[in-house]
Amino acid sequence: MQMPRRAILAAGPAALCSFALCSPALSSGTVGLAREGSGRLPTRRPPLAERRFTSRAVEREIARVKARIADPEIAWLFENCYPNTLDTTVHAGTVDGKPDTFVITGDIEAMWLRDSSAQVQTYVHLAPQDANLRRMFHGVIQRQARCILIDSYANAFMADPTAKSNLGAIDDLTDMKPGVAERKWELDSLCYPMRLAHAYWTATRDPAPFDALWAESMARAVATMREQQRKNDDGPYRFERVNRHATETLMLKGVGAPTRKVGLIHSMFRPSDDACTLPFLIPSNLFAVAALRMLAQVHAEARHDNAAATDCSALADEVERALHAHGLMSDGQGGQVWAFEVDGFGNAIFMDDANVPSLSALPLIGAAASNDPLYRHTRALAWSTRNPYFFSGTAADGIGGPHKGLGMIWPMSVMARAMTADNDAEIRQCLGWLKTTHAGSGFMHESFWKDDPARFSRAWFAWANGLFGDLILDLDRRRPTLLAERF
Repeated sequence: MQMPRRAILAAGPAALCSFALCSPALSSGTVGLAREGSGRLPTRRPPLAERRFTSRAVEREIARVKARIADPEIAWLFENCYPNTLDTTVHAGTVDGKPDTFVITGDIEAMWLRDSSAQVQTYVHLAPQDANLRRMFHGVIQRQARCILIDSYANAFMADPTAKSNLGAIDDLTDMKPGVAERKWELDSLCYPMRLAHAYWTATRDPAPFDALWAESMARAVATMREQQRKNDDGPYRFERVNRHATETLMLKGVGAPTRKVGLIHSMFRPSDDACTLPFLIPSNLFAVAALRMLAQVHAEARHDNAAATDCSALADEVERALHAHGLMSDGQGGQVWAFEVDGFGNAIFMDDANVPSLSALPLIGAAASNDPLYRHTRALAWSTRNPYFFSGTAADGIGGPHKGLGMIWPMSVMARAMTADNDAEIRQCLGWLKTTHAGSGFMHESFWKDDPARFSRAWFAWANGLFGDLILDLDRRRPTLLAERF
């Protein structure tokens, strides 16, 4: 989220001050691990009366999992991070008599389709146990549907659908509609709501959120993906930003770099909100294949709409064929890996970015099997000096991206590595890095300097906190003996 996350233009002073009051550990520098008299680390959660949303099922899950964690600091981090989205970012209400849930990213008072989906999905397995939690999910799914119907090319939205953007994005040279906070076309922005809908449906078998409004929004999303194959013309999307950062705008009068139309879907911005160098972003196209198949299942099972399901599956099949024909590149050693970006002319870039979808994190979004040889080889190359955004420092090793600059590691990349690791030693190393790089705050940050975790960005970044919770839950399922260790 380059523009607002660089300038924090969207962070309303009241929201930031309010969160600072209930989370005194947050700052832009090191905060010591001050302990209570008993030696126990004090909670960084807001007082109960100040929490935005509470769930008995989530509280039970925190207690259950925390009791299984032997390392006091890892347990403390889990207790702080896992509920952070519910504690601080969820605004629940009703619209037209239906649940409505607006979810901010943390220090930015706007709702990203990607972030909001990822932030709440960590609780979806608990939805069958808690009616209030199901209502919260219903509200998120419905709010996302309304957002997509406002503008399927936008990545972020305002709480008030009639309001103008309160970000610097209001001056962008694009078709800024009321209710839109930022209008960067990112393919993953439409994939995430599909994935969330599927997760909720498979967990609960509750058809309530999947009404005619939702179906209309998903039809719009699929149509937009097809439009961005650009088979016949450049399509309607244009974007330019008057900004000195090359990653903030598109070339050729807002159209983006040239491509040969091969069936892949253009994504003009990455999930980092940085502009793509080449417009076929392979991790996002792989995600689109998986998300479209998830959406097809929801259409078929929740709505009994076989025509819509068939339409989704057909597009997924087409993009998958194009990926295997055009999305691979040489590893420089006689083998092949997934490229990061291609243009259809045969040009390709290899790198990886910490934001998900990434090449490293494909299994986390259902876009690859964790034991797939092509994925494993790609992952290994991404975690090497072949990737210009892989950084090795005295504090940790990790992946960053152009968004925050060279040398800035994103904890998200370390979490993704641990969740896709197939040996205990690698997971132990990741847990050790995460334990020692939160700068005493008790929360995960957007990024930190590879040699000094006190230099970090974004003290309040709910997606990263939720992903840490996901990691601990993943270990509880896959490697419970690791939680009995200290790091």
